[in-house]
Amino acid sequence: MEAVLGQLEQLPALLAVSRSALVRDWDSLTLDRALEWARYFQHLHDRFRARPQLREALGRRLRRSQPYPLFGFSTLGRCPELLGLALLENRALPPAACRRLLRILLQSPGAGSGPEPRGLELLARRKAAARLLALPRRPPRCLPGPEEQLQAEAQLLLSRLQEEEQESREAAGHLRWLCGVLEQLPQPRAFQVVAAALALVKQGRVTEQGRGRDGSSLDGSQTSAAEDGCTARLLLSWLLGSQERFSAFCLCLPSSHLAFLADHYFQLSRPYMDLLTGWGSHLIYDPLQGRWVKSCLNKAELSWEELRQRFKCLCQESALLKEQTQAVLKLLRTQDGDFEVCGISVWTDLLMEVGC
Repeated sequence: MEAVLGQLEQLPALLAVSRSALVRDWDSLTLDRALEWARYFQHLHDRFRARPQLREALGRRLRRSQPYPLFGFSTLGRCPELLGLALLENRALPPAACRRLLRILLQSPGAGSGPEPRGLELLARRKAAARLLALPRRPPRCLPGPEEQLQAEAQLLLSRLQEEEQESREAAGHLRWLCGVLEQLPQPRAFQVVAAALALVKQGRVTEQGRGRDGSSLDGSQTSAAEDGCTARLLLSWLLGSQERFSAFCLCLPSSHLAFLADHYFQLSRPYMDLLTGWGSHLIYDPLQGRWVKSCLNKAELSWEELRQRFKCLCQESALLKEQTQAVLKLLRTQDGDFEVCGISVWTDLLMEVGC
């Protein structure tokens, strides 16, 4: 088994070489050997898939063998397709080797290739979707708008997360994988994708768009409402794992989106409320301007107008959230002296403004 684990550590190197200029020296024999290794890794996946302990051991070793743990046990099952796509995108691959690769990958399903054509089709669809979503943000009429692009990215993220969860029960490994993926995105975009994914789960659109009528996903994997809940908890763990990250997330998103998430995820409502009250406590009243202003202009905090809008959205989202918001603001007003006039306590003024 130790020998197998040692061989497994070579997979990231194999895929890295397939994307490098080193393939310029590959002939057909070298290509065949690389594909044979990919099929061997796929065989390991098929052999140990039904054995949870060995499956998780292989997944842990694979994640430890790379600086960014984007690979898991499920990666083994897609090795021929991943290697093939990487080589097809590499212009350094010699023409003879490229022609042989195309013949191997495009052979018919009846020619003994098993599930590989289907897997290649799935990976090709995802690659095409990723490339389309990465086009410059000036789309002509035929391309989807920003909202559709964001929904598609969120759906792709949920689909891959569910695949990882089905292959392994190691929650820590899933979180490392998610961190590695989101770190590759610009921070504002990562926050937008996570927010859209959380909204999709609560809106039930994962079931409508990502699965068929029998409850299976579009790529054939079985999913359930319970798995959607596990996926949402994983996204929330990433989001709440860093106060700095959560603060940046709340500054990035519109107040209406945050109010929706706070209303549907109790894990978010209290941290979000605490963050808003923390920002509010840093406002001071300027009698010359007759309004509340930031105590430090350089800090990434909300202005009085922005803070008021955030609390308004919370009160308008649902009766329960309005009741919770009202209770927090009234408690803070009482701790501040329970004043009823403007300009003394920011909490008094917020209660008046939001109509609680």
